[in-house]
Amino acid sequence: MELSKRLQAVADMVTKGNAVADVGCDHGYVSIYLMQQKICPHVIAMDVNQGPLLRAKEHIAQYCMTDYIETRLSDGVTALNIGEADTLICAGMGGRLTMRILEQGKDVTSAMKEWILQPQSEIQCVREYIRERGFVICDEKMIYEEGKYYPIMKVSLSGGPVNSTIAEIDKAENSADLLHRELADKFGPILLQRKDAVLYDFLLEQQAQYEAILNALQQAVEQDKKQETDNTTDRRWRRMTEVEEELKSIRLAIGGIL
Repeated sequence: MELSKRLQAVADMVTKGNAVADVGCDHGYVSIYLMQQKICPHVIAMDVNQGPLLRAKEHIAQYCMTDYIETRLSDGVTALNIGEADTLICAGMGGRLTMRILEQGKDVTSAMKEWILQPQSEIQCVREYIRERGFVICDEKMIYEEGKYYPIMKVSLSGGPVNSTIAEIDKAENSADLLHRELADKFGPILLQRKDAVLYDFLLEQQAQYEAILNALQQAVEQDKKQETDNTTDRRWRRMTEVEEELKSIRLAIGGIL
């Protein structure tokens, strides 16, 4: 089984020897890979839709993994019992859905050792949710594939040594510490600390995009002034302030504030 770069990064974060629940398993490729490579003793592949689950079953049978990979129709982890899995994989879904799965099934998900998360949106909110729950992002990776950037994070629920920088971020109290925490939530504490090359490319692209937006807004405001049409200027000023704040965060991250 050959995985895409994104799915390979997800699979690589699973701790060897852990039983896995792959929520939103889609075609079942990650589940198959984990068993092929003898990373996991057992995998439960789950999906809320019958179609993807049937495709996963077909692929599992094709690779002769039916005795090792169990499939379950499940909305989130509703079909999973406490203690059946050590690792939860939630990859390729929106951040809001990821958080809903974690929260609605918290009795099950909180009893696990680790989560491997790859949210497609609202990534800052997911990191904030993890921090506010008292859990720790212990590893991160950013992948660039087919024109898109994918952050992947490994969350530790089982305690153990905590990176000192992450511990300081979690205990932020003064304004400087709070700024560090905000940047960590936005861009990833470990990615920033490692000065990740893919994150750096992402930040440069974001900076260019926001600079272009800011330039367009400034030109529009000047045009409004010339034409004495102020009805949209206030809204544009508010948007300019928002863009300037985003640019400030991006530039601080590029400068390696963490």
